[in-house]
Amino acid sequence: MQRIRLLKDRIARKLMLSLTIFSGLIVFIMAFGLYQRSRPILAIKPLNELLFSTSWQPSSGKFGFFPFIMGTLWVTGVAIFIAVPLCLFTTIYLSEYSGARLCKWTNPLIDLLAGIPSVVYGMCGVLVIVPLIKDHIAPFFGTFSSGYSVLAGGVILAVMIFPIIIHVSSEVFRSVPAELREASLALGATKWQTVKHVVIRKAMPGVIAAIVLGLSRAFGETMAVLMVAGNVAKVPSSVLDPAYPLPALIANNYGEMLSVPLYDSALLLASLVLLMVVLSFNIISRIILIRVERNIR
Repeated sequence: MQRIRLLKDRIARKLMLSLTIFSGLIVFIMAFGLYQRSRPILAIKPLNELLFSTSWQPSSGKFGFFPFIMGTLWVTGVAIFIAVPLCLFTTIYLSEYSGARLCKWTNPLIDLLAGIPSVVYGMCGVLVIVPLIKDHIAPFFGTFSSGYSVLAGGVILAVMIFPIIIHVSSEVFRSVPAELREASLALGATKWQTVKHVVIRKAMPGVIAAIVLGLSRAFGETMAVLMVAGNVAKVPSSVLDPAYPLPALIANNYGEMLSVPLYDSALLLASLVLLMVVLSFNIISRIILIRVERNIR
């Protein structure tokens, strides 16, 4: 009987280990599959030409990803620019100033933002943000905009990444030892001076990791951005110009025009580039968080 129990335990352990390894390899399997499907276009055109060319004319065999890469960077940059200060001050208040009752009501609302489907965010952007930019913001700056712009995509993305940055930052703030706060207050520092010079300084690497996680989330978002960014294959020159991010390019075009030579391969190469960027952001944030945990201990 003892042997059977030990055998079952050994089988269960090896089965769970195999499933764990498989789960970890899924990303690399996906990357390998995308690379294999991207090889036809890589065999004909150099990678630097594909990444830095501004001409996107699939019917003529021109596949320049630069407008889409820049569109992604513009929209993501605006989202981070809007989200970081709002999330940082929200985290500081919830972690250092607010009471337990307010946190009890606030945290579920922040969690709710993470659970709302991206298409709902897109619809809200089309109904609220786009008209606001077209009728008020663009005329205020003396220019014209259809409303479908980098700014619209950035605002929607900023709201979508709020929960990620706030939750990770809150955990980092809570992990700062209370003794550091007490020592600062004992020396005569005010509450804000303690937060500014002690808590934020100690938690800054973790906050950076939270921002990087939010960046990777924003970089790969598809539906909401597709609905409000304008989808014009042109490098934006301002936040009021339309943009065409890489995820929107893939979602809009995959399955169409696949009779065009290399079109399928080009879109899968775009998917591979997107996957590698998001994977890099997540690895960087994980390394930063590990270092923060070691320093705090």
